Amino acid sequence: MSHRSEDIAEALDRVALGMCRLKGIHDVGGTDGEVRIQFDEWDWEVGVGLYGLFRQAVQRQDKATFAALEAWYDWQIGRGLPPRQINSTAPMLPLVMLLDHVDRPDFRALVCDWAQWLVTSLPKTEDGGFQHVVKERLNEGELWDDTLFMACLFLARAGKITGRRDWVDEAVYQFLLHARYLSNPATGLWYHGWTFLGRHNFARAFWARGNAWITVAIPELLDLVPEIAGADRRFLISVLTSQVAALKRLQRDDGMWTTLLDDPASPIEASATAGFAYGILRGIDAGVLSPDDRHHADRALAAVLARIDPDGIVLDVSDGTPMGHDLDFYRRIGNVAAPYGQALVILLLAEVLRGLGRKVTSAVA
Repeated sequence: MSHRSEDIAEALDRVALGMCRLKGIHDVGGTDGEVRIQFDEWDWEVGVGLYGLFRQAVQRQDKATFAALEAWYDWQIGRGLPPRQINSTAPMLPLVMLLDHVDRPDFRALVCDWAQWLVTSLPKTEDGGFQHVVKERLNEGELWDDTLFMACLFLARAGKITGRRDWVDEAVYQFLLHARYLSNPATGLWYHGWTFLGRHNFARAFWARGNAWITVAIPELLDLVPEIAGADRRFLISVLTSQVAALKRLQRDDGMWTTLLDDPASPIEASATAGFAYGILRGIDAGVLSPDDRHHADRALAAVLARIDPDGIVLDVSDGTPMGHDLDFYRRIGNVAAPYGQALVILLLAEVLRGLGRKVTSAVA
């Protein structure tokens, strides 16, 4: 199916402004049309959201959004940052990316200090895994698939821009370690979590958004640090292709995926659907997925576009999801208006717009 670049650009701007309207989870405020980020808390929800806005700003060369991002970080740093943990690391990814566009030695110093903290002071599991510590609990001995997007992409990029190969190596090791304990070789899908204390995968849930973090994070890692090569690159690509093969089989006829990927009766989930489509397109662009997979991303795109309301808020986005101990836990998670839902759609729309731009350039040439 074909999409006009004007329509995608309009939807992208609307979702980006919808992101700016959010003051908190499900707290949608007003906007005067200016790009001003209002989200109050520094944590994972807004961290993912800011990454989406950053990618949108890069795609559109939007100086106003770059300025809004810088202003938000000044506001948050000025008021004092929360304790460091996995989820509060998420806003560090857009911050390290912003360093390519602003001359801020103070931002760079914070990036270096936080990356070093991850490596030396974050609690570790058996085998040296990044324990998924969050503000509510330590989650002793636990690995979660969220960690790779929330913390390890930041660490890899911080290592790239500072020449700290040890940080890059640590980030890659975390990807490999999490794949060992969370990916299921029979299906190619990923479990939400693993505990070394009980040595099990909790509810053995193939949670959609958790899987989407992987579909997004692997191509993103290979793009953020192109030097990753050899056996590491080959392994990560193999993991991604196995997962995408499973996802293609599980996509609904309407283009959506469900909260529990292997349970078609569970609720549909728009943020995961956008994440899967984005990751597939990024994988195709990187040459690690087949161009034939684009059909699945196009179907997902159409489904996601139908779930953007007039205010730019993405619908059918499930709430933040702690570790579930039974599958019904995931089925009962309600929907909210949230920055991560906005962000995953922004990433998808920006990538689609970039692809349409390449087609126009090729046609002109």
